[in-house]
Amino acid sequence: MSAAVEPLAEEIADAGVIRNALTIDVEDYFQVSAFAGHIPRANWDVLPCRVEANIDRILAMLAEHGAHATFFTLGWIAERHPALVRRVVDEGHEVASHGYEHRRANEQGYGEFLADIRLAKAILEDVTGVAVDGYRAPSFSIGPANEWAFDCIAEAGYRYSSSIYPIRHDHYGVPDAPRFAYNVRDALVEIPVTTVRVMGSNWPAGGGGYFRLLPYHVSRWSLRRVNGVDGRPAMFYFHPWEVDPEQPRVAGIGVKTRFRHYVNLGQMSARLRRLLADFRWDRADRIFLHRAL
Repeated sequence: MSAAVEPLAEEIADAGVIRNALTIDVEDYFQVSAFAGHIPRANWDVLPCRVEANIDRILAMLAEHGAHATFFTLGWIAERHPALVRRVVDEGHEVASHGYEHRRANEQGYGEFLADIRLAKAILEDVTGVAVDGYRAPSFSIGPANEWAFDCIAEAGYRYSSSIYPIRHDHYGVPDAPRFAYNVRDALVEIPVTTVRVMGSNWPAGGGGYFRLLPYHVSRWSLRRVNGVDGRPAMFYFHPWEVDPEQPRVAGIGVKTRFRHYVNLGQMSARLRRLLADFRWDRADRIFLHRAL
């Protein structure tokens, strides 16, 4: 596996000015992988859509703090809400790909996966009129058993992936993967979601449900350690549905799934505002591509 990309000298010199990558996985609440067994894809078009209002909230928050971000967007969403996706670009943010309809990479074969990510890229580029360089696998579903997925991502014309979370988790994770950006193929950079190294193990520091579950100061300490001790920019992520405590509740899901999805949704917007104030944030392509290829 290739060595991690070296940090910029100015990032090491002053961790306080390091720009971190803020990323949003643009999917609606009914498209979450954990709900796949409860909400058939055939029903998606008849369910109440909440992604537009949630993205509006996020864009307002970013504008308030002068921050930019990368929006890993489903092709399915872009087809149905093209004006929303164009607005993201018009406000200076990056649009990247999250695949077409949120199908896990490890549940597809080579040809099927390649077709899905090609379709998503084509739709997003047609809607936005700009090149789509980045891809993130739904539920970080690339690992040792399907590393061929990186060949597909490169073949489809993407320049970077952010599909690995170097932690242990019951649904994803590659704990022995590099913690920072590395060349996973000759023309493809993998930018893992951020972890902090404590007592010989990787601990989650890149957002998602952990950001809602743990006290805010844990995330702040972790990101400051990554910036200050490792001298690296962080890759942080969240979902539009996480700023929506009023979203419909899905019936029939297990206790663990219910807890993971709904815990502290009411606190998420306030926490994000603190995060935006405490760190500098920008698009993933600006932070990583200029020094990775």
